[in-house]
Parts: sequence; structure tokens; C-alpha cells
Amino acid sequence: MNVSYLAHVSGLVQGVYFRASSQQMAIEYGLSGYAHNLADGEVEVLLCGEEENVDKMLDWLNTGPPQAKVIAVKTKKVPWQQYNHFSIG
Repeated sequence: MNVSYLAHVSGLVQGVYFRASSQQMAIEYGLSGYAHNLADGEVEVLLCGEEENVDKMLDWLNTGPPQAKVIAVKTKKVPWQQYNHFSIG
């Protein structure tokens, strides 16, 4: 079943390749969506795809890449959204 989740990741998550690493992982899991920096220092991540793979990616977000220091990940299920790829911005 396809699902979409929106996550807000806080901590040391900007300037540590969090978005690029998120894109690599999302591609490995066959997910679409995006990862964007927010003005408050968080990273917003939209994940769209098979529920099992979205769950794996949500787990990964709790750690992120080695340089990151994730403090919290707030997630919410959102209506299904169709994206053709995973973008960063």
C-alpha cells in the first residue's frame, strides 16, 4: 500500500549532508518526495511510497548520516502525493 508521511527532523541536521543522504536513502528504498531545509534549523522530509519502505526510511531519519545529531523526528501521515523522484532543496 502506498503512503505519504511528512517528517520534521530537528537537531544538528543542516550543513551535515542530511538532505543529500536522505535523497540517497530514499532512492535506495524506491521512495519519492523531498527534503528541504527550514528557516528554524529543521529539515522537512516528505516520503511517498510503499509503506514498508517508508517505515524503514522513517527509522533511518532518527539517526541520519554520521555527521548529524538528530534530537527529534516528528511525523504525520498525510494524503497520498505522487512525485516522480526525490528532490532536495
